[in-house]
Amino acid sequence: MDLSMDLFSPQAAPAEWLVIATGVAALAVTVPRRIWLLARNAITIAHEGGHGLVALASGRRLEAIRLHSDTSGLTVSRGRPTGLGVVLTLAAGYPAAPLLGLGGAALLGTHRVTLLLWVATALLLAMLVMVRNAYGVLTVLLTGAAFLLVSWLTSPEVQSVFAYAVVWFLLLGGVRPAFELQLKRRHGGAPDSDADQLSRLTHVPAGVWLVFFHAVAISSLIGGGRWLLGF
Repeated sequence: MDLSMDLFSPQAAPAEWLVIATGVAALAVTVPRRIWLLARNAITIAHEGGHGLVALASGRRLEAIRLHSDTSGLTVSRGRPTGLGVVLTLAAGYPAAPLLGLGGAALLGTHRVTLLLWVATALLLAMLVMVRNAYGVLTVLLTGAAFLLVSWLTSPEVQSVFAYAVVWFLLLGGVRPAFELQLKRRHGGAPDSDADQLSRLTHVPAGVWLVFFHAVAISSLIGGGRWLLGF
């Protein structure tokens, strides 16, 4: 079998009802608080991965990524304490999950399910190298293993359901964290949030950065949803 052909070849388009059903399932995971507190770990992986990827792309030295059981995370990079590189690194966290969802939706819009699953697996394996705590290693390993097992051991139909559910979750789940941060700040919490650190670096109010996070997440959801639904 030619692996490259298998990766880049389009798969059969799923039924419209299946695309809608996976979206409803992702929404059911995102809205209820108890389920969300567990599922949010996946959004944290994307969030910290976004920080790490942009840190490397902007020339900073990535030293560690930590993921915690309360769904918080920390990415440590070294470089100039001011300037474009650190601003881009800090700004990348909240948009990471919705933008990954948008990219996934673009691939699914062309029915490249296998490519999406392998790209996701590769990104998780790359992130695993930089994770520096046991809980973080466990969550990234389990997530990567899920993608790998689905890619290798399941039918194309199951792969399609899994891929659509994951992308819907990134799009829908990517909207909620910015609202959670906004609520925390309203009650005097999260003084060192990404938005507040960006405000201190750029002298742009934290509220403006929150609007930016909201705009990216909602725009990604609208655009990604259109691709998934074939509009």
